[in-house]
Amino acid sequence: MVREDGKRNFVLREDGAETSVFSGDMPRQAALKAARRLDPADSEAAGESNPTVLRLREKGTDKIHVYEGWAWVDTAPDDTPGWMDGEITRGNVSKQGIDHIDE
Repeated sequence: MVREDGKRNFVLREDGAETSVFSGDMPRQAALKAARRLDPADSEAAGESNPTVLRLREKGTDKIHVYEGWAWVDTAPDDTPGWMDGEITRGNVSKQGIDHIDE
């Protein structure tokens, strides 16, 4: 279901339970937000070699968007605000397909 601002809500499914809600204009945007919450690896290459499957159900539909995602720790850019630490968590995802709920 599309909200008034054009964003859609996606629910992270883990072992059949729906745990967190992420919003975005597109499913990939929500998947990137979910990937940043994964345990970060030391480098992008290390994270990419061991991806985690992310299953995001679009609210109001039976579609489940399946992604492989990973996160890693990176140094913050030079123009970050003073309150931000020197390290940030980055994430990346790769779409694997769309499943449908069989109920």
